[in-house]
Amino acid sequence: MSSPPAGVTVLPVPGLPEFAPGDDLAGAIATAAPWLADGDVVVVTSKVVSKVEGNLVTIEPGTDRETARQRAIDAETVRVVARRGPLRIVQTRHGWVVAAAGIDASNVAADALVLLPADADASARQLRTALAGLLGVTVGVVVSDTFGRPWRDGVADVAIGSAGLPALVDHRGSVDAHGNRLETTQVAVVDELAAAADLVKGKLAGLPVAVVRGLALPVPDPDPGTRP
Repeated sequence: MSSPPAGVTVLPVPGLPEFAPGDDLAGAIATAAPWLADGDVVVVTSKVVSKVEGNLVTIEPGTDRETARQRAIDAETVRVVARRGPLRIVQTRHGWVVAAAGIDASNVAADALVLLPADADASARQLRTALAGLLGVTVGVVVSDTFGRPWRDGVADVAIGSAGLPALVDHRGSVDAHGNRLETTQVAVVDELAAAADLVKGKLAGLPVAVVRGLALPVPDPDPGTRP
């Protein structure tokens, strides 16, 4: 029997705890995934990053949760892009254009809301460095969040932070198999990794971390994270 060709593998990281402010995210991942290897890409949901960094809003007793959420959206918004009923698509202070400023009310205690990480690229760099120290491995890190898509139903995970891998793979100037020169193609590889990882993390499974294995991606120097 012939073996299948080499490809990309997406691996869940089970056994992680419920995270709280101040918890050691890198230590928990290293304990749950001691099998991490050089070249792996660790994809972590932004909610976990925000929780350990304490980027939460506590809802005061007697305050309606939706009222608190709208106030939090106001605080995180620099520009309203679109509005339909109570739904607002806004630009956040981070620069993201996203529904409800990326504020999440799921998978969190009833008296709290989760904000986006203050600087997800910096969070990714810190996690990458910590995993190298704990396990001696050189990995990439992607911090993912769930975004809607313009003119399409459904949501998908995209990258809001990254370290140790290019955000874009630039094919401009390359020639395809038919001799056509590519003029505009830049592949958002970090978004593709975020979406692939969510296939094993899921929205309800309580698996906030996954590992993508089998890609050979260069380490950019300097590393601009998701800025491109």
